[in-house]
Amino acid sequence: MSRIGKQIIKIPAGVNVELTELNVKVKGPKGEIARDIPSCLSVVFNKDENTLQILRKAENITSREIHGLFRSLVSNMVIGSSTGFTKVLELKGVGYKANMDKTTLNLSVGYTHPIKIEAPEGIQISVESNTIIKISGVNKEKVGLIAQQIRSKRPPEPYKGKGVLYQGEVIQRKVGKSSK
Repeated sequence: MSRIGKQIIKIPAGVNVELTELNVKVKGPKGEIARDIPSCLSVVFNKDENTLQILRKAENITSREIHGLFRSLVSNMVIGSSTGFTKVLELKGVGYKANMDKTTLNLSVGYTHPIKIEAPEGIQISVESNTIIKISGVNKEKVGLIAQQIRSKRPPEPYKGKGVLYQGEVIQRKVGKSSK
């Protein structure tokens, strides 16, 4: 049995779970998410204890591989619909700044032109100050993907530490050229 897959998912107050044979739909105060259930797994909803449990239908390799993964995905759906997910990015460098134009993020990160990134549906991007970008949403995968896409426009470099960093990220600095 998978150590992660056998854990029971507790449903917090205010979150509703709709379960069919083919998919799971989780609806909460922050939004709703749906996901298809793999054919080798089944989901059991206990209304008395307000919990979800993921079970395998068979003991083959594929179902064992997917068991823990699907449990984590459903758990992230419950957390996202109740509290949401947030990633914070920092811009470090002289003249690096960001601003919002409706749903478009404009980045000035040392190129000759501003970089424009459109916020997809279900993701909110806000600029706290000129150098702090906050990405939030219900779906953990989408929030992380958009944060990574923004970071990839100017990844941090190890000599001066300039670039787009996750908040709290530590860049290992290298020593530059030295003269003898």
